[in-house]
Amino acid sequence: MKKLKRFAAVFLAFVIVASVYLYWGNNSITVTEYAVSPANLPKSFDGFRIVHVSDLHNKDFGEKLTDKIIAAKPDIIVITGDIIDSYHTDIPVAADFAESVSKIAPVYYVTGNHENRIAEYSILRTEMESMGITVLDGKTVDFERDGGTIALSGIDDLTFFNGSMINENRTEFAENLRSIAAETGENASILLSHRPELLDIYAETGFDVVFCGHAHGGQIRLPFVGGLFCPDQGFFPEYTKGVHTKDNTNMIVSRGLGNSIFPLRVFNRPELVVCELRMEK
Repeated sequence: MKKLKRFAAVFLAFVIVASVYLYWGNNSITVTEYAVSPANLPKSFDGFRIVHVSDLHNKDFGEKLTDKIIAAKPDIIVITGDIIDSYHTDIPVAADFAESVSKIAPVYYVTGNHENRIAEYSILRTEMESMGITVLDGKTVDFERDGGTIALSGIDDLTFFNGSMINENRTEFAENLRSIAAETGENASILLSHRPELLDIYAETGFDVVFCGHAHGGQIRLPFVGGLFCPDQGFFPEYTKGVHTKDNTNMIVSRGLGNSIFPLRVFNRPELVVCELRMEK
């Protein structure tokens, strides 16, 4: 009987500790900073700071998130999709977040796959645009500072294209991206796109820096191994976080902030990414 009580006490303690850890690990935001050096970066943009938000999935962090964004002192804020979640859609929560960050710095946004799944996305888009947020659905904007220019482009998620099969979507996606890349000229070029598994296409089209999300850090991160699983890459995926380089393209992957159909992150805290552009030495 004593052994049973001891086991029950140990098990209860484990459950309590695990529950506290999981709560903390899903609600405590970590800030990760990177520095990248795009080709042809004008001197006037040396030190340009970009805050990268991805995969909120209607998670409401309140001021915890906006305070960290303010502390990062961004020149611009970029959002790479899945601000809403198709399984538990809450447009007011997403709109409240969008409104709060629109007051901090200029905001640029592209869609993820969850935006394509719900009819209410059109409502959210209208609200965001009324706040001054720029939706980059195949568009490019130029930033000019002291005679220097950089180009920021964005493209809709792969699921917004018309192919009946994923390979057809990839073909149309790549064709559209080539047209977008042609608009950037010789300027340092930055792309917002939801999916990191398309790095080959990003590199082939010649973008200097690409911001992506979608992978949720692999959802469960195993020590010394990395992410366990993510959509469209499967088990033990390659692109779940950090900077990945192919040819002259640097792709920055956010682990994201929220959860979707799988409700927990394990060893994988919500992440806010801050990227500083620096001139090549």
